[in-house]
Amino acid sequence: MKPAQVRELFERLQSLNPHPVTELEHATPFELLLAVILSAQATDRSVNLATPRLFAAADTPAKMLRLGEERLAEHI
Repeated sequence: MKPAQVRELFERLQSLNPHPVTELEHATPFELLLAVILSAQATDRSVNLATPRLFAAADTPAKMLRLGEERLAEHI
């Protein structure tokens, strides 16, 4: 799709549902992104059980990087 087509698609979606909601618990766009990634392999309920502890330790990309892969896996 061309950029103009993508923009039009998103504008149509926004007009149909201007305030979308999700069951995923999040406080920031970064947290939502992480929750959505995790929800691809798990239920929203189980993601919501794991993310409070994860977000307390790493709620920004920089903190996530510092957490490291091994400690990230422990949180998940």
